[in-house]
Amino acid sequence: MAESSAGISQVSRRDQVIKMQVRELWIYPIKSCQGIPLETSEVTLKGLKWDRELMIVDKMGKFLTQRQEAKLAQIKVQLSSNQLILSIKNNHFSPFQFTPNLAGEKKPVQIWNDYTIAIDQGDQVAEWLQKSLDLEGIRLVRQSPEHIRPIDPNYAQKEDEPVSFSDGYPILITNTASLDELNRRLREIYPRESLTFPMNRFRPNIIVETDFPFLEDQWRQIQIGLIEFAVTKSCSRCIVTTTDQQTGERNLLLEPLRTLSQFRNFRGKILFGENLVPRKTGVLSVGDFVQVLRKR
Repeated sequence: MAESSAGISQVSRRDQVIKMQVRELWIYPIKSCQGIPLETSEVTLKGLKWDRELMIVDKMGKFLTQRQEAKLAQIKVQLSSNQLILSIKNNHFSPFQFTPNLAGEKKPVQIWNDYTIAIDQGDQVAEWLQKSLDLEGIRLVRQSPEHIRPIDPNYAQKEDEPVSFSDGYPILITNTASLDELNRRLREIYPRESLTFPMNRFRPNIIVETDFPFLEDQWRQIQIGLIEFAVTKSCSRCIVTTTDQQTGERNLLLEPLRTLSQFRNFRGKILFGENLVPRKTGVLSVGDFVQVLRKR
């Protein structure tokens, strides 16, 4: 596609007239636990502030997610100033409130193929999680600001671009029309059940409202509000999408992953949503407009 004098690919007339806005913003302070909706969020180079800042690890320091333990979805997380409040439904344990710290014991941890140093958050929160989830030996750790976890260098524009404890990239964006299309197909397949799913199955940070399904496949560079983002790669989906994000129950039909695989399977990967890397810090708000600066 032709380049403009500013070096930005020209976008089609349709892209110029499409009105796209941020409908919702979400953070997930503890990886694989429940998210928190926001009206406004600070954007750091490694993602939205507080997003995947902490994670649960097993006895060996290896990260734990809903892939292995679906019941992590039952842990509700609330943020009050700099304190986190943890609770779980249908459980006799009282909510647990604590202040994440950077002064705890430093521990080696593993997240996917990355090995880094994190900060243990102490025995009290660990014991609460162990009892609430009935999982022995698990610990809660916080990312250390002294030990950068870099994104995949194949998608980085410079060395050591940071990322939180997310799966691999700072921010995940999804499109309301893409979910609408998935749910339309599900209703056709399961007319009696009227089976549909909410966006929280995909655990995005930014939900953009549009009328065009999978328009996001075309994006290479976008601007939201005053912040530019590189659109690095599509997000491949897994069994977490079949997990109820309140109860932790798996869908016995493996939906919506099964239906998604029928029309979003590319080279063996089932794709939904796009990974973003912010090019500067700033603030995002619900209602911010989204502009496509460059297409793939």
